[in-house]
Amino acid sequence: MIYKALKIRLFWFAILASMSISHAQDIALKPRLVVCTDIAPGNVEPDDMQSMVHLMVYADMFEIEALITSVGWNCDPYPKEWAQYLHRVIDAYEKDATNLMKRSGQTTFLSLDEENGCQRIGYWPSPGYIRSRSVMGSERGGIKVVGEGNDSPGSNLLIRLADEDDPRPIYVAAWGGANTLAQAVWRVKQSRSAEELKAFVRKFRLYTITDQDMQYSMRMNRAYSSHQWLRREFQDDLQFIWDEGTWQEQCELGKQSWPMHQRLVQGMGALGKEYPDYKWGVEGDTPSFLYVLPNGLNDPEDPSQAGWAGCHRRDICPDSLTVAWTCWQEPMRSISVGYKRRFYPDELNDFMARMQWADKGKGNHNPIVVINGHTGSQPLVVHAKAGKSVLLDASQSSDPDQHALVFHWWQQKEIGKNTLTIDNSENSITAVYVPDDAKDQALHLVCEVHDEGPFFLKAYQRIILVVDS
Repeated sequence: MIYKALKIRLFWFAILASMSISHAQDIALKPRLVVCTDIAPGNVEPDDMQSMVHLMVYADMFEIEALITSVGWNCDPYPKEWAQYLHRVIDAYEKDATNLMKRSGQTTFLSLDEENGCQRIGYWPSPGYIRSRSVMGSERGGIKVVGEGNDSPGSNLLIRLADEDDPRPIYVAAWGGANTLAQAVWRVKQSRSAEELKAFVRKFRLYTITDQDMQYSMRMNRAYSSHQWLRREFQDDLQFIWDEGTWQEQCELGKQSWPMHQRLVQGMGALGKEYPDYKWGVEGDTPSFLYVLPNGLNDPEDPSQAGWAGCHRRDICPDSLTVAWTCWQEPMRSISVGYKRRFYPDELNDFMARMQWADKGKGNHNPIVVINGHTGSQPLVVHAKAGKSVLLDASQSSDPDQHALVFHWWQQKEIGKNTLTIDNSENSITAVYVPDDAKDQALHLVCEVHDEGPFFLKAYQRIILVVDS
């Protein structure tokens, strides 16, 4: 414990020495992210490679703990040679890293030993670090292969990650199947007590893009998948999001905006040159990591909060047997898809702006939102009284590039039962009136800020009004 604390302090001093950090948001730790990808050749299924390029230009926002190549809809067993497409993207990141680092003023990488500690938002990891976290996972799909003989470098790495002395949750984004996580859980179950197993499972949060622990032709056979076993056996311990709706909308919106991808993503830097043409849809797997993106819009610990990956509620799953966070039924599907449509221009602009950095080593930065002195990606919690107004002041917000700022305040009305009255919703300072009958509720509103620079980049801050009784 003492060594770990000392290591983190040394890491912090190294970060300060190598980066230009001027804001509290930049000293927050990154969220821990694991990706299980069935990345494939472009003529088979190009969307994983598209999403991997997208992820790499956000490598400063995530602690990429593992990139696991594994089984998916189009590949059971997973062809080991397909892992080369992951490494092609990492090689492209290596070529663009110098330009990307200019976005945060970073001039050097930490040592690999330091990178294996805790990374802070704004730090671009070395290509060597990312390669060291790129491993093979389960090559076969389904619950029947989970057990002896299915251990892999990926499942072993997941166990090591969960056993680290680190309180942060581990977010697993399943672009293919989550069989590798199921195998890690199974292995721990064989050797640890029930309470130790529970603690292990509770380290993880799983976001699956549909259920791909099977071949596409048998996708309605829910019992075949290890995902159902995870939901059934660990219903109270594993935060499981089964996305049906948001990922399809991601594909369709990407197709609609494909000319912009061609002009402002493809060919931008080495990463843009690896961004393939679409076949079925565009970046269907991207919502799984956008959900975790620390941009202030949503807290991934609460899937009901709307963000760039829509929103979800805890409900019965499409298998009609298990419960998880889902958006497959109405009205939740339309609500989640509606938010995806609302935020997609912001998401795409942000992505294209980062591709400018990859290509040219210069570009626009996002604004920095400050409300009542609070900043960072975590929600601002404000205690309020029913029948009273609360003053929210975002006038200290700023733009690193000195662009003018535009403000908009709005309420996420799906959370809570009352409607807030927001005065001057387009000003930097607003008064929010809390209804008389809103006692003992938590009402959510968002301050949305965009700059007047290239791509009109957005930043957000969620405010949770806790109405005292």
